Amino acid sequence: MQPLNKIRAILVDDEESARDVLENLLARFCPEVELIAKCEDVLQAVEVIKDKQPELVFLDIKMPNYSGFEIVNFFKEVNFDIIFVTAYDQYAVRAFEIAAIDYLLKPVDIERLKAAIERVLTQRNIQHQAQRLSLLSNTLESKQIHNIAVSDKGQQHIIPINSIIAIEAQESYCVIHTADKKYTASKNLKHFEAVLESLPKFIRVHKSWIINKDHLKYYSKSELSIHLSTGLVAKLSKYKKAEFEAAIVS
Repeated sequence: MQPLNKIRAILVDDEESARDVLENLLARFCPEVELIAKCEDVLQAVEVIKDKQPELVFLDIKMPNYSGFEIVNFFKEVNFDIIFVTAYDQYAVRAFEIAAIDYLLKPVDIERLKAAIERVLTQRNIQHQAQRLSLLSNTLESKQIHNIAVSDKGQQHIIPINSIIAIEAQESYCVIHTADKKYTASKNLKHFEAVLESLPKFIRVHKSWIINKDHLKYYSKSELSIHLSTGLVAKLSKYKKAEFEAAIVS
């Protein structure tokens, strides 16, 4: 008997061997996925998607004629989940994290594949797919971070980097403080530290705080506190004090 939550999926990759490898992994380790088609380019995938209406698309990025993230240009509404399968470098991995888009690195790790499928089963997240893909594309092309995508209480938000005053860890979540709003993100502080590591204005100053030094007003050496715009006060670790002081004068 077929599970009620079986996911109908297609995979898109211009390399036959890559298609075969992923097909075998899905057959062996992901019984909840029903693979209904394999495609070798975006145009073929578009026709199959329109005809068969899959719920999930495994999508390579580097392909002839059209790159994977251009697939949204062929649809008025993207009503399927996307998991990218890519051999991109470490910078591109950060771009996926920035855009909050799921990805698998080649060669595909089985446990990460299982986790990605589980997220699709439990957290269908297609409402803002086109917006997040646009953010991914722009970040990859410019190799600069201008915005990040954050899900807060089921709502998708694209937050300008320059508007972030600080990021505060609260247990397994983080609160992103901006000038006019706070966002709660289901990611830990280490995630945001990795995403923002190429931007020197963001400094990890405490186990619970990353601050944007552009919003620094003053800090207290005696109280080990950092006062930011909007009156926000962050903690400064004594172990981070020398690093922080060097950063704010650079």
